[in-house]
Amino acid sequence: MSAEDVARLRNVAIVGQGGAGKTTVADALLFAAGATSRLGRVDDGSSAFDVEPEEVRRKSSITATLHHAGWRKHELNLIDTPGYSAFLHDTRNCLRAATGAVLVLGPTGGETKVEAEKVWAWCEELALPRIAFVTRMDRERATVEHALEDVKAIGATPAVLQVPIGAEAEFRGVVDVLSGKAFLYQGESGTFQEGAPPADAAEAASKARDRLVETIAEANDALLEKYLEGTELGAEELREGLREAARAGKILPVLCGAPGKAIGVHPLLDAIVDLLPSPADLPPWKGDNPRTGEEVERAADPTAPFAAYVFKTIVDPFAGKLAVLRVVSGRIHADLNCANTARDGRERIGHPLKLEGKKQTQIPSAVAGDIVAVAKLKETASGDTLADEKSPVVFPPLPDTPAAISFALQPKSKADDEKVMQGLHRLMEEDTALRVHRDEQTKEFVVSGTGQLHLEVAVERLKRKFGAEVELKAPKVPYKETIKGTAKAQGKHKKQTGGHGQYGDCWLELSPLPRGKGFEFEDAVVGGVIPRNFIPAVEKGVREVLAEGIIAGYPIVDVKAKLYFGSYHDVDSSEMSFKIAGRLAFKAAFEQCRPCLLEPIMTMRVTVPGEFMGDVIGDLNSRRGKVLGAEPKGSTGQQVIRANVPMAEVLRYAPDLRSMTSGRGDFELEFSHYEEAPPHIAEKIIKQAQAARAERHA
Repeated sequence: MSAEDVARLRNVAIVGQGGAGKTTVADALLFAAGATSRLGRVDDGSSAFDVEPEEVRRKSSITATLHHAGWRKHELNLIDTPGYSAFLHDTRNCLRAATGAVLVLGPTGGETKVEAEKVWAWCEELALPRIAFVTRMDRERATVEHALEDVKAIGATPAVLQVPIGAEAEFRGVVDVLSGKAFLYQGESGTFQEGAPPADAAEAASKARDRLVETIAEANDALLEKYLEGTELGAEELREGLREAARAGKILPVLCGAPGKAIGVHPLLDAIVDLLPSPADLPPWKGDNPRTGEEVERAADPTAPFAAYVFKTIVDPFAGKLAVLRVVSGRIHADLNCANTARDGRERIGHPLKLEGKKQTQIPSAVAGDIVAVAKLKETASGDTLADEKSPVVFPPLPDTPAAISFALQPKSKADDEKVMQGLHRLMEEDTALRVHRDEQTKEFVVSGTGQLHLEVAVERLKRKFGAEVELKAPKVPYKETIKGTAKAQGKHKKQTGGHGQYGDCWLELSPLPRGKGFEFEDAVVGGVIPRNFIPAVEKGVREVLAEGIIAGYPIVDVKAKLYFGSYHDVDSSEMSFKIAGRLAFKAAFEQCRPCLLEPIMTMRVTVPGEFMGDVIGDLNSRRGKVLGAEPKGSTGQQVIRANVPMAEVLRYAPDLRSMTSGRGDFELEFSHYEEAPPHIAEKIIKQAQAARAERHA
C-alpha cells in the first residue's frame, strides 16, 4: 500500500465474550488474506494469536495480540482481544487504537454475558463502528436467528447481510443478500466458487433482502422517503446507505460463517474494508497542549506534526519492553526524536516494528492511523503520549481499572524475594490492572487485580518469565487497637545487679482521642521529679508499645498519654530504665481503659442490573454492611449501590457477586475509615491472635 494512503488502513478489534471463538476468527482472517500459509488453530496450539504459553495451555486469550494482513490493497491491523472478565481491561485499552470492531457471536443464542455487554458499551462510548460475525455455523442448533437474539439483547439493530447455505454439519457457504451471489466452499482450504444461490437458499435470501432494504432505508431519511413512495432503491444507493448507517452505529451488519473450516471469511474481509472506516474517516483525536492547557485536535493527517498514543506495553525478558502505539497524526520513522508529553521527558525512536503475533518485523516508517511497536523507550508507559517537541499534545490517559480482589504474596524461598519484586514491577508495566504494594502494618506484599484468575495467571507468568515462585494467601486484615476510657497507672523498673543498678519510675494518664487523630504525648512533669533528659526515653518506650499492640498485637491508635509524675535515682537511673518504665506504665493503664479493636471499613460501589438489586443489598446487609443509597446508572437499567462494609467481609466478594448476578455485576472498593469491631467479632480475633502469639513463643 502507498505510505500516504491513510484511507486504506483498517484497525480492527475482534471482540466478544470469552469462549465465543474470536481467536479462531482472527486466525481465519489471516489465512484467507494470505498472511499465513496454514490455518492456525487454538486447540493444537498453532494459533498465530496465542503467543503466551498460558494462553496455549488454557486455550483462551489472556492478553490482546496484534497481527496484520493485506486485502484488496488495504492494510488490516487485527487486534485479537480477551473476552473473559479478568482480562477485559486489555480489551478496553486496545479499543482506543481501533477504527472498527468485529463482534463475534455464538450461533445457538442465549449466550450474551456481561463481558459482551461491557465491550458493547465501551464501543458505544468511543463511537466505534461495528459489524457482527456469527461463527461456528457448522455446529448443532446453529442458526443466524439464534444469534440475533443476542444482538437485540445488547440493544443493537441487526442488518442481516447473508443467509447460510446448508445447516449444521451440512453448512457449506453463504449467500450475499444484496447482490444475490452465493459463495460455495470446498473442503477446509478456503477455496470457493461464486455463483447463483442453490434452490434451498434462494427463497430465504429473497426474504432477507426485503428485510435488509427496509432496515437500510429506515436509517436514512432520503432513502426512507423513496422507499415509502414505492421507488426501488438501486444497488449503489443500498451499498452507500448500508456503509453510512454502519459507520454511524445506526445498524449492526451481521455476517456468518465457520472460520474453523475457512467458510465465509472472505466476505467478512470484504465487509471490513467496505463497511468499517479508515482513520481518515473518523473525527480528530482531542487532547491538551501541556504548555498552555488549551484543547488541541489531531486528525489522521500524515503531513501534520507527529503525535502517537501508547495503548499497550509488551514486556519480554529477552527482547525488553515494547511500546505499542497508534500513530495519531504525522508519521513515525527510525531515529525520530520526540517528547513524552505525559511525563515531560524526551524519547528517541529506534526502528518502528510491525507486530505479527509473537514476532516483529522492522519497517522504515508508518503514517497517521497505523499501529506499530517501538522498542527500548526509556520511560514511556501505557497511556502516554509521544509528540513533536515543537507541537506538543497530551491525550487523555487510559481508563483506570479498579482492583476487585487482593492476595498476600509469600515467596517460596528467600532467594526469590528480590526476583519477585523485580518481576512484578515488570509485569505491572505490561498489565495496567495489576497493583502491588507493601502494607506497612502487616508487612505483607499485597497484589491486587481484577479477579482470582487474573492473579493466578500473573503468578504463572512471574515464574515463567522471571524465575520467581510465590504463593497467594488471603491478606491479613489491618486491625488496630484503641481505648474507650481514661486511667492512670505507674510503671516502675527497679533492678539491682551489683554495682550500678537500674531505676526508672513514671506515672501515665491515658485518654482516648477522636478517631483518626493517631497518638499524642504530653509532658506534664513539674518540679523535676523526672529529669528532662529522661522524658524522651519514656515517650520512646510508649511508642514501642504502640507499634506492638497489647490485646491482639495490632497497632494502637487514637490515644493520648500524659506523663505527670515519677521519681528517679541519682546513680541508677538511665534512659533505658525510663524507657522500660514507660512501657510498663502504658500497658498497665491501657488495660484499665476499656480497650477495644478497630476494623477497617471500605466504601463500595456495586453496579448491578436492577433485577439483582434486592439480592445484592440483602447480601451486603448480611456482611454487616451499611447501605448508603442507590441510584440508576444512566438509561442502562443498572443500579449503583453505595455501601460501607468491613474489609474482613469483602476479601472474597468478587466470586460471590459474580455468582449472585450471573456474572453481570461489578464493583469498586476503597478504604473509608476505622470503626469499633462488634464485641463477638473482636473476641474471636483476639483469641486467634493470642493463640498465634503463644504458638510463636512455644
